[in-house]
Amino acid sequence: MPKEVYQGTGRRKTSIARVRITPGKGAILINGKDFKKYLCRDTLATVVEQPLETVDVMKTYDIKVNVNGGGLTGQAGAIRLGIARALIKADSDHRPALKSAGFLTRDARKVERKKYGQPGARKRFQFSKR
Repeated sequence: MPKEVYQGTGRRKTSIARVRITPGKGAILINGKDFKKYLCRDTLATVVEQPLETVDVMKTYDIKVNVNGGGLTGQAGAIRLGIARALIKADSDHRPALKSAGFLTRDARKVERKKYGQPGARKRFQFSKR
């Protein structure tokens, strides 16, 4: 009998995470590696675990993630959103808790583009009157 698979997509900055949740023992794999080894920093590992802790299903699901683009912080944020969306597909009763914690909101902030005649997006070259 095939296991139930729930999918969720998360995006943050330029990162895209495809998350697959199956009933299991709580293993989290990101691009084939253990999530704590992949993310390096403990703060990023806790970001990924936040939606699971909120609905208290830490040891209930195995999670496989494919993520690409951006840096580690953006990837961790994308994974968090993907996990939250997949948890709702697994059990719609989780929605109020995840929504009130803010895990279903897509963070739309991106890097502003550099403009011509300036060294960056907002910074200007030094002005000389004479």
